[in-house]
Amino acid sequence: MSDQTKLPRGWDEAKIRRVLDYYDGQTDEDAAAEYERAYEDTTETVMHVPVDLVPEVRQLLAKHGLKA
Repeated sequence: MSDQTKLPRGWDEAKIRRVLDYYDGQTDEDAAAEYERAYEDTTETVMHVPVDLVPEVRQLLAKHGLKA
């Protein structure tokens, strides 16, 4: 990995490798099941947010003690 690659806090090359190995080893059925489980979670949602509003959404989440 390039020294110029900026990783999220807590991430390193080993963690990236573990994540890649996990998803590379998934069957199509496992991937579909994981995808479906994500949408069964009633505590969070997924939505499109205009790019210019992302900073405000992040501030709102931080105000409530959540990470974007």
